[in-house]
Amino acid sequence: MKKMLFVLVLVGFVSCNSQNCETLPATYTSYSQAVSKITNATFNFTDSVNTSTSSWITNADFYSCDGTQGYLVLKTTKKNYLFKNVPKQVWHNFKAASSFGKFYNNYIRGKYQLVL
Repeated sequence: MKKMLFVLVLVGFVSCNSQNCETLPATYTSYSQAVSKITNATFNFTDSVNTSTSSWITNADFYSCDGTQGYLVLKTTKKNYLFKNVPKQVWHNFKAASSFGKFYNNYIRGKYQLVL
């Protein structure tokens, strides 16, 4: 009985710490808060790409509620970036690019900023 109660409490605790992507706030007080909320939320589609061939982009993750657009989180050697309403097709094209940095500069930079 004690084990079952412990499991129920643990499941409740874990589910309370996770937020559904559809209930994410419309605005954030900082980029670090936005990244934290987004990366800890439950999304219908999440994906990442191995960016080890890039000299500048160290990590890239994509999060989508509806499967058509979502958040792109890029970590670079100098700064972290968060983009909103990035089409899933742009994400797929980014993943397939021969140069992540060139693709970023041509197709993402200046187009999908998250405004605080």
